[in-house]
Amino acid sequence: MNAPKDSLLIRLIGLELVAVVFVRDYLQLHFDGPRLTSYVWPTVHVGGSSLYLGDVGYRDALCAFINQTVVSTEEAVGRGLLLRFATSALSIHPKSAELTGPEIAMLDGFSNMCDVWRPGEDTFADLR
Repeated sequence: MNAPKDSLLIRLIGLELVAVVFVRDYLQLHFDGPRLTSYVWPTVHVGGSSLYLGDVGYRDALCAFINQTVVSTEEAVGRGLLLRFATSALSIHPKSAELTGPEIAMLDGFSNMCDVWRPGEDTFADLR
């Protein structure tokens, strides 16, 4: 499998999440400039539990990230994207059946630079 590409994701470290925007069938996380758009619903990891779209408290758990700072990020084939906050985390790694379009996620807002993650490429080489 291909190794993950160098990406802008690491530049989110130290930034505070200022807004969570639910748009019909995708999610945007705003970091006071940069914006991470997830075209699949992320998993929320809180207190040893994982919450998925449709679970009671899922949306509240996503909104609880507002005002929190990203403490680390990770990308890995087979695991996808991970944003860690002080006491919780958010991951993006859909199952093949959850893929609805040509892109999984996009990060923009860094001086005319953006990253796009697609099934079968780099971090998501395991998804076809």
